[in-house]
Amino acid sequence: MKKQIFNPFLPLDEYVPDGEAHVFGDRVYLYGSHDAEGGERFCMGDYVVYGAPIDDLSDWRKEGVSYKKEQDPRSQNGKLVDYYAPDCVRGEDGRFYLYYVAMGPAVTPFGPISVAVSSHPEGPFAYYGDVHYPDGHPVLKYGNNDPAVLNDEGRIHLYYGWGFTRDFRNPFLRPLYDRILAKLYARSLSEIRSTKPSITACAHLELEKDMLTAKGEPVAVLPSKTTAPKGSLFYAHPFYEAPSIRKFGDRYYLVYSSGVDNALVYAVSSEPDRGFEFGGVLISSSGLGYQGNREAKYPAGTIHGCVEAIGNNYYVFYHRCTHNTDFSRQACAERIHRNDDGSFEEVRPTTQGLNPSPLLVEGSYPAEICCELYSPKRMRLGNGHQEDSPNIVCRHNERFIHAIGDQTWIGYRDFAWNKPNALVLRLRGSEGDVEVHSAQGMVVGSAHFSDSRAWENCRVSLTPSEGNHPLFLHFRSRGKIDLISFSFEEGSR
Repeated sequence: MKKQIFNPFLPLDEYVPDGEAHVFGDRVYLYGSHDAEGGERFCMGDYVVYGAPIDDLSDWRKEGVSYKKEQDPRSQNGKLVDYYAPDCVRGEDGRFYLYYVAMGPAVTPFGPISVAVSSHPEGPFAYYGDVHYPDGHPVLKYGNNDPAVLNDEGRIHLYYGWGFTRDFRNPFLRPLYDRILAKLYARSLSEIRSTKPSITACAHLELEKDMLTAKGEPVAVLPSKTTAPKGSLFYAHPFYEAPSIRKFGDRYYLVYSSGVDNALVYAVSSEPDRGFEFGGVLISSSGLGYQGNREAKYPAGTIHGCVEAIGNNYYVFYHRCTHNTDFSRQACAERIHRNDDGSFEEVRPTTQGLNPSPLLVEGSYPAEICCELYSPKRMRLGNGHQEDSPNIVCRHNERFIHAIGDQTWIGYRDFAWNKPNALVLRLRGSEGDVEVHSAQGMVVGSAHFSDSRAWENCRVSLTPSEGNHPLFLHFRSRGKIDLISFSFEEGSR
């Protein structure tokens, strides 16, 4: 790599969640939604595309705005649609097709799946049409959300859907459940009741080579909580949203969000439209469930991502939440191991991310690249209204960790420790103490800091530590603290 890289791997003022990474030629391109920094709802921006050489994943470049909201025909009279999670595929004609759903304030939810087209993977894209039946009517069966698409040697497979994380099969609750679904999907009660096994399933639809026309009817391929057999692996991790499809070898891998433990999981089948079996968990953005952990290590909400083969390695792309909301999400990625039997090993969020080795213990780092951020107080996303929880914010063009309270832990994984002399924290806020750990329970330094309204340096002398370890900061204070950066000092004592 030309340079060191860390999570989140795009510029720190950029918010591209729901990432779908695809290799086209000698570059990998990242397609996703586009949140606003400190935004008030999902997906407030136009689509943008980032790309990097497949042999240097540190060199991400913004390819530009790929598709503007005003280009969708549903944007009219100054009211713009919001573009939700997209996916991109190369058609048999060599062009690139961007699948998306227009939602937000200007349109009815769960409308048609739309398509834009370009001669280049990075765009710009132009509106092409909506997915429809041969008679021209739009395909609206199941919940049109989060499209994922695969060109399987000329066969075009489209997946989409949205579900609930609760089991509503109880006959006494079913009428209420149906009315709720009818309102959410803007569909009639008869349509809700006639869609089998449930409108909340993940659906598959094969398309003609025009990339728009349906071949037959959509079919359900993954169950929601209400239709999964009780006690099954799908009942523990049912389909919720965020499908993403890949084919590795002769097997189809359908990645999705289960809505459980902020987990991105996957199912596997030898057929594209049936027979999927639960494969396992890929990653939890909050750390829940990893190696049996039952405490959230990072504030998290939605999760959406993919697995992509780049060069000789596999990577899982996902997003993290900032600003104490689910509306300002940033792209992250981890290398993930695929076993000989085709299964994937679960990984945890790291700061190291796409970097092939642990980060260097030298120079300065922005504090907001932490992969763990938690305190004993239960963390709940407050959509901008819960200021007492530690969270990552941008204020007056400064990005930092805000509202660090008593017993807050901030973690960075991993660093190649080589006996740094000191760690310098740049912070402000209430008086307190900080411990530095090279692993939890392994204290390598501590310091006291005073009240300050301005950014001040707090120098922590470190005892020798060597090897690849995380960096943890453990704070104790009666008030609140902000942390904007940290740096390492090296040299003899």
